[in-house]
Amino acid sequence: MNEGLVGVESKRIEIDVGDESVGIRYLAAGEGECVILLHGIGLDAASVSWKHTLPTLAEDHRVIAPDFPGHGESDGASEYTMESYRAVLAGLFDALDIERASLVGISMGGAVALGHALDHQERIERLVLADSYGLGRDAAWRPGGAALLNTPGIDGWLGAGLANPALVASSLAGLTVTPSAEFVADVERAVEPSAASALAAWQRDEFRACGLRTCYLDRLDELDVPTLLIHGREDPIFPIAWSERAAERIPNGEFVPFERCGHWPPRERSEKFDRVVGDFL
Repeated sequence: MNEGLVGVESKRIEIDVGDESVGIRYLAAGEGECVILLHGIGLDAASVSWKHTLPTLAEDHRVIAPDFPGHGESDGASEYTMESYRAVLAGLFDALDIERASLVGISMGGAVALGHALDHQERIERLVLADSYGLGRDAAWRPGGAALLNTPGIDGWLGAGLANPALVASSLAGLTVTPSAEFVADVERAVEPSAASALAAWQRDEFRACGLRTCYLDRLDELDVPTLLIHGREDPIFPIAWSERAAERIPNGEFVPFERCGHWPPRERSEKFDRVVGDFL
């Protein structure tokens, strides 16, 4: 399926992740310089975050948007960590013979993009980070979240929540300013209860007693790639100050705040997001 996106193909590929081979579904469209779009963890998939961005950018670029393991139409995996998701991105470059690409990542996908860019700068053209993870050492909700993840039966409870349309809608309402009915329907259609296992496993690995495990703050001055940081002014998950501070530390960094926007700029303010990102690329 391509979720009804005109000119967008749905393809599958096997990628080695650790000691296993995982079937990865990706959406592809367009021709030209390559752009890879990376979605977030949990209530997300390629067809959710990039529903509007993919066909828009494909007018001038070759665009690829994978579903991470445990999300969308990709297979599940034995582990869900930053390392395993970065392995998916590295495997995508190799399997599709991509020499250079621009990376666009949102939330957890932003941290995947940033980590890869720091270690493979020679293969990255430009970098876009939207409400990105990996730019701060801790958050106010981390201690409570870490405790909740150790509650017996939490994975089943999260899975049941993803299967309940009312709970999905309320979750989106907590992450965004005003989620549209179309946005809610897209999440309900694309996100399976199995994504809860990926979300919980990833969070258990990232939410440590001393703070958040992945933080690239101390390496940002190494980044020699033009980088655009976008952040919703009313993001309740990651403070906008994370992106603003990161842009100051990245030698060629640019910061664009989005007003009246929460954690999901490509869906809450899709026209502006696609215009700003398109101009940057």
